[in-house]
Amino acid sequence: MAQNYYQKEAETMPYEQIRALQSEKLVKQVKHVYENVPYYRDLMDKKGVKPEDIKGVDDLHKLPFLTKADLREAYPYGLLAKPLSDCVRIQSTSGTTGKRVVAFYTQNDIDMWEECCARAIVAVGGTKEDVCQVCYGYGLFTGGPGLNGGSHKVGCLTLPMSSGNTERQIQFMMDLKSNILCCTPSYAAYIGETLKEMGYKPEDNHLKAGIFGAEPWTEEMRRDIEKSLGIKAYDIYGLTEISGPGVSFECQAQNGMHINEDHFIAEIIDPETGEVLPEGEKGELVFTCIDKEAFPMMRYRTRDICVLSREQCSCGRTFVRMRKPMGRSDDMLIIRGVNVFPSQIETVLIQKGYSSNYLIEVDRVNNNDTLDVLVEMNPEHFSDTVKDIEKRERDLADAMRTMLGIGPKVHLVAPKSIQRSEGKAVRVIDKRKLHD
Repeated sequence: MAQNYYQKEAETMPYEQIRALQSEKLVKQVKHVYENVPYYRDLMDKKGVKPEDIKGVDDLHKLPFLTKADLREAYPYGLLAKPLSDCVRIQSTSGTTGKRVVAFYTQNDIDMWEECCARAIVAVGGTKEDVCQVCYGYGLFTGGPGLNGGSHKVGCLTLPMSSGNTERQIQFMMDLKSNILCCTPSYAAYIGETLKEMGYKPEDNHLKAGIFGAEPWTEEMRRDIEKSLGIKAYDIYGLTEISGPGVSFECQAQNGMHINEDHFIAEIIDPETGEVLPEGEKGELVFTCIDKEAFPMMRYRTRDICVLSREQCSCGRTFVRMRKPMGRSDDMLIIRGVNVFPSQIETVLIQKGYSSNYLIEVDRVNNNDTLDVLVEMNPEHFSDTVKDIEKRERDLADAMRTMLGIGPKVHLVAPKSIQRSEGKAVRVIDKRKLHD
């Protein structure tokens, strides 16, 4: 196996050296956060922890957690650790009730993030001789800007296509001989399907690798994409709160994603108790950013359930690997790369005067996610004409698209037709088989 590294010294650092580096950076970062982020200082004070109590990674468990609820409460500037004049960009993800998570970046933060994405591109065989087509969304979403910057760092010819307009994507892909494709797995599957419909065979394109993330996908889907596009398909992982894609990435062994441990410390905790679990046990993934200047998340709970492994990797990298997340410890859905919470849909319904009796059905048809929302009509709506009901469905779908960032299909159904529950209401039926 070819051993490709973007920053070999960092990526193959012995474990003891990684740990020493993490400890050194953690001590400085805790001091930086305590002195500059009153919100986190209060959390530390409540827990009775001072910066001098943190002497290295072994003391990490003493620090308080941060959660998405903290990010919403501190929105927009409450977790900022640098003056706004030092910040050069924000990225954002949707929030549950219209309040978004906004992450801030200094130029150093962007350079570090782009280097992480460059590592991911080189790990799949990317070089400056390659043409890298980035079909993740650009703008506030981190996918496009992250892989775009990583591609530039590697020196690839970068096609900043963004998402959608598949015919144009394919025209550029074929004409400019793209080698590396970066997008969501469901969009990669759709490109493969469209190429086939247009009469192309897998060997007709010039692609060799794809870097796919932002939504859950199975090994079965990986094999389907590899077959339809004639490539190797690789996983990438990240969160806006931590920086974006490139927090971890797959190498050519395709056996788990290497976490960039010189920048992020990963822990696995029991989601119920918060207790740190030993390596190899399944639990909730927690990240601490030890290099980020503007928005340094400390012990941030991702809600992703996964397993970490330090087994030696054939690629030669020494960074710990994370398995594909097996689900979430909260109710967030990832649909077509977009974070969707049931509470967002409920907010729209209540604002529009509907009852909160609804059902979300998520499925995957031909490797594309579908989102259907069944909503009970009020008795006064029930006597409306079919035309009026269809108009109401369209209006609701538009309002939800504005809130969610993706358009669901809305079905207005008869009053009291959605099954009631005596316990916790079942609001979501996810028919996608995302876990093998």
